[in-house]
Amino acid sequence: MQTVDEIKQLLHRNKLRLHQELLQSKEAYHLIKKSTHSHLTEEEKLKIKIQLLDICKAIPAFTVFMLPGGALLLPLLIKLIPDILPSAFKEDPEIDNK
Repeated sequence: MQTVDEIKQLLHRNKLRLHQELLQSKEAYHLIKKSTHSHLTEEEKLKIKIQLLDICKAIPAFTVFMLPGGALLLPLLIKLIPDILPSAFKEDPEIDNK
């Protein structure tokens, strides 16, 4: 069983990761909006592609989480299929140390 401090640390870490994912989604939105009136660089196109793939990964994870018992099932799926999580939620020592 985890201590209260460990749970607080996990919640804080996931809050930072969620914030990072939202910032990336916002950037992708602005790049898509920009693409309607000008050409994007290859780097910008790659950012959009990565973020759209992250959004597509988040939908099944969210669906599993919403199922009855999904909160217990999702960690098992993450162990079996590590690519189910968006890139912001993968282990990142930089975020973990903040």
